[in-house]
Amino acid sequence: MSVDINEILKILPHRFPFLLVDRVEEFKEGEGITVRKAVTVNEPFFPGHFPQEPVFPGVLIIEAMAQACGLYVGLCGEMKSLFYLAAVENARFLKPVRPGDLLIIKAEPAGSKLGVISFNAKAYVDGVEVARCRITAAQVRK
Repeated sequence: MSVDINEILKILPHRFPFLLVDRVEEFKEGEGITVRKAVTVNEPFFPGHFPQEPVFPGVLIIEAMAQACGLYVGLCGEMKSLFYLAAVENARFLKPVRPGDLLIIKAEPAGSKLGVISFNAKAYVDGVEVARCRITAAQVRK
């Protein structure tokens, strides 16, 4: 199942410049989600991070992973309330992500209990793992 930006905007509350997911490539309830983010030199943070050697900030890679997890929850029909980032564990950044890269994020559910859901997430560029972490989100009633 592929989901375009118009459907993403219906699920996630994020908007430019903080929407960090362009498309859902694959979604399987109970198994996981694969999304993509095209990293362009026009991103608003590149003039300051770092002007001579632009690198996509690691914290934004984690945010893109968290948004992928939010999309998973929304596509499962569970988005009756907001989910807030509750924890990021074991984050590792293995290679820099640069303008022109296509960031592919895969997130798999790792358990849920009482409105809290955890995911194992990994990010790739050209099939090479560039980052990984465990993300936990907590449901907050609207």
